[in-house]
Amino acid sequence: MDLRKYKTTAQTFDELFTNQNRARPGLGDLAKFLKKNSLGQLNERRLDAELAIRTLGITFTVYSEGENIDREWPFDIIPRTIQKSEWDTVEKGLIQRLQALNLFITDLYNGEKIIKDKIIPKEILASSKDYRKECVGVTPQFGVWAHICGTDLIRDSDGTLYVLEDNLRVPSGVSYMLENRNISKRVLPELFEDYNIRPMDDYATHLFDTLSSVSPRPKDYPEVVVLTPGIYNSAYFEHSFLAQRMGAELVEGSDLIVAEDDCVYMKTVEGLSRVDVIYRRIDDLYLDPEVFHKHSTLGVPGLIRAWKKGNVALVNAPGAGVADDKVVYTYVPEMIRYYLGEDPILPNVPSYMCSEKAQLQHVIKNMENLVVKPANESGGYGMYIGPTETRKRTAEMKRLVRANPRNYIAQPIISLSTVPTLCENTIEPRHVDLRPFILQSDRSFVTAGGLTRVALVRGSLIVNSSQGGGSKDTWIIDDDERSQ
Repeated sequence: MDLRKYKTTAQTFDELFTNQNRARPGLGDLAKFLKKNSLGQLNERRLDAELAIRTLGITFTVYSEGENIDREWPFDIIPRTIQKSEWDTVEKGLIQRLQALNLFITDLYNGEKIIKDKIIPKEILASSKDYRKECVGVTPQFGVWAHICGTDLIRDSDGTLYVLEDNLRVPSGVSYMLENRNISKRVLPELFEDYNIRPMDDYATHLFDTLSSVSPRPKDYPEVVVLTPGIYNSAYFEHSFLAQRMGAELVEGSDLIVAEDDCVYMKTVEGLSRVDVIYRRIDDLYLDPEVFHKHSTLGVPGLIRAWKKGNVALVNAPGAGVADDKVVYTYVPEMIRYYLGEDPILPNVPSYMCSEKAQLQHVIKNMENLVVKPANESGGYGMYIGPTETRKRTAEMKRLVRANPRNYIAQPIISLSTVPTLCENTIEPRHVDLRPFILQSDRSFVTAGGLTRVALVRGSLIVNSSQGGGSKDTWIIDDDERSQ
């Protein structure tokens, strides 16, 4: 494959090639592999990957015009590579960040010291849609609310990795990360011989250990279940995948009951079996019709009561989403300094808070050159990217921001790093982000890499699968052994 036409620019950091079109240190074998294989040979491997995805039933659901459309998982065979020496620092930064976030959530529901000390304005939390007054006074085991976090990272043109956002409510995507690795091993076996790539197939074991550690009953093998909304949920593939990998039961709300002793039981053919830990993949407001949405059929009546009495662990805990807010995100560096007495290892993307009058005026004046995000949306929905928008869309966004400034933040446009991607008749750079997964209970664990999402459209910065993006395997390479 002739890569002389592969174009990198000084304005964008390419993960494989320098601006002189030379392979970055330690990645010579991957560059040689791409050069020695013809487009036809690479496409054969792509077809092999697509066949594996189809055979394994790796799908996701897109909600479109009132319909649920199942689609095969979009996967690009060319991996995204990161050196282990860099990843070691990233890993420490992710653990630091989640520790501070969990201390913050505990503080919010138990005294609000950070507000009283005027580190975070009270009005920001008073208007948070994910603050749960029902959680006031609760402290889960180990002080951990968000046991599982998916933190999105992006790389700027100078190579700096920034935290784009934290996902603490019901973070998804880890099953696709694991399946990406399985597919890569099938279609690129020789590269796994050439490189010392850190494994990630132990994630399910670490997840089960994390869940087990918060069990209210000291048992070697507590009863752990995965609570799913059902087969029509967009992430159902992941729910069933993780339950199977952990050897846990996959249940819906109707499979569980809270008995008179305020314990949770699972209905089985042999009778009721007590449940110790619920890995819930249902939003807070649907967990318990006695406390939240009274017409919800997805949750379990009495579940919050059982949780508050310490008879069952909920992972992630209700109320953790208060730290998912993109406005709260802007204060995480201050949280790290406040709770841990440390400087942040990983920087935030510089952000403007529209709730601040001067910053709001700046955003309105310069909107065409900014990214504007709703505080509580996910999946790329509602996001505005100035240079790509029409005048009509810009005018509408200005109206929305003025009407509800608390609900928006703005950020400068960062040209996400690129990775070579196999297109129809060539290899071209495509923009990527990265979602590693962090586990925390009495100990912490970070995946060796994460889910790399790739914008499949040339020039696009939208990487979400729900918006037409795809994914790549992410390789953490031991650079101590190679210096090519």
